Amino acid sequence: MRLSFLGAAGTVTGSRYLLEHEGRRVLVDCGLFQGLKQLRLRNWDLLPLPARDIDAVLLTHAHIDHSGYLPALAKQGFRGNVFTTHASVELARLLLPDSGHLQEEDAFYANRHGFSKHHPALPLYTEQDARAALRLLRARPFGEAFEPVPGLTMRFSPAGHILGAASVHVAWKGGSVLFSGDLGRDHDLVMPPPAAPTAADWLVLESTYGDRLHPAEDVAAVLAETVRRTAARGGVVIVPAFAVGRAQALLYLLAQLKEARRIPDLPVFLNSPMAADVTEIYHRYRDEHRLDARQCELMCRSARVINTVEESQQLNDLRFPAVIVSASGMATGGRVVHHLKAFAPDRRNTILLAGYQAAGTRGAALAAGAHEIKIHGGYVPVRAEVVSLGSLSAHADREELLRWAGRLPRAPRRVFLTHGEPLAADRLRLAIEERHRWPCTVAEHLQSVPLALAEG
Repeated sequence: MRLSFLGAAGTVTGSRYLLEHEGRRVLVDCGLFQGLKQLRLRNWDLLPLPARDIDAVLLTHAHIDHSGYLPALAKQGFRGNVFTTHASVELARLLLPDSGHLQEEDAFYANRHGFSKHHPALPLYTEQDARAALRLLRARPFGEAFEPVPGLTMRFSPAGHILGAASVHVAWKGGSVLFSGDLGRDHDLVMPPPAAPTAADWLVLESTYGDRLHPAEDVAAVLAETVRRTAARGGVVIVPAFAVGRAQALLYLLAQLKEARRIPDLPVFLNSPMAADVTEIYHRYRDEHRLDARQCELMCRSARVINTVEESQQLNDLRFPAVIVSASGMATGGRVVHHLKAFAPDRRNTILLAGYQAAGTRGAALAAGAHEIKIHGGYVPVRAEVVSLGSLSAHADREELLRWAGRLPRAPRRVFLTHGEPLAADRLRLAIEERHRWPCTVAEHLQSVPLALAEG
């Protein structure tokens, strides 16, 4: 068995891991790179093997940095099956066409306003390409062993994080490897904690928050105070939020705060029709998260859904207190970018960051205190208050990652750390070596390693 790291090595996006065994090739995750330009440019690079030579793909979950390259792979000739959990299939049916649509919109906007260096600017793939790729999806339940290709047995187990998120255990005659996927929190508002890991010879572990702990803050109290403070100024709260996961948590929190009269009865707009559809999926999969029927209903009706582009544009003219929740979560694209352009220059407003902000994204610049951000080829001043709600992250922090790994029934031969910035991954490496006494390596981009039982 050979494992190659084709993405998410030295960065938190672009998750792609290639397994090669006895002539068979399986890709675990198939994500888009996001953030810094040199990372985004990798999306245009062909994989180091023809797409048609890949026999199957396994998706740990539906977030675009784990699934968003799939339409490009299919466009290049991949025709195998894509296995993931039932909820992830439903979410991918929303996220992938939306990703293609946004890329087409961005290309159109760039060409119309002439701020792209490419003439013409082209999308990596279109909405039609994404819909064509959906035909390859195959759902598998948690806990059930299956063979995506002869000689490899695989099993999904709940990873928390978002609906449908899974860790993937891969076994073959003579060895096994466990991919953590993105691990959720022990005490998340919506999702249960990750299931205990299954014994494996090798572990591929995410390290997004490998160098820090989430703040011990009352997230509801911080959100309530932020909304009250902004409303008192007559301002608008803009919340960049991932359509899957954080949008639902925020809607639930806002609904609770309104019901308890801890915030004014101001309008809440969900400017993401896809996030509204996702919320309905959470309603149908209540056995996979913490919310009961009443709480799901409260979440579903807590905001007015903005469907059309015209309605979205009208929000930029708001002159009364309100909350706008809109994708994308790191402000890399989508409707929230237009809201930032409209509301960031006004001191009455607040930008609330509610999740991890990868290096090179507008969200990361805002979190670092940038006085201006680049949008559509120009610079927009940032005078609005910026609040980071780190405790609302859907990722396990350093201690939670160490605890989850520590629940392995036996020590792995080696741990490979991925899906983290270099400093975060290296800090987690040191912690694993000191606490668990396991050999640990921070994976490098395009690194390829044999998974042989003689490996020490």
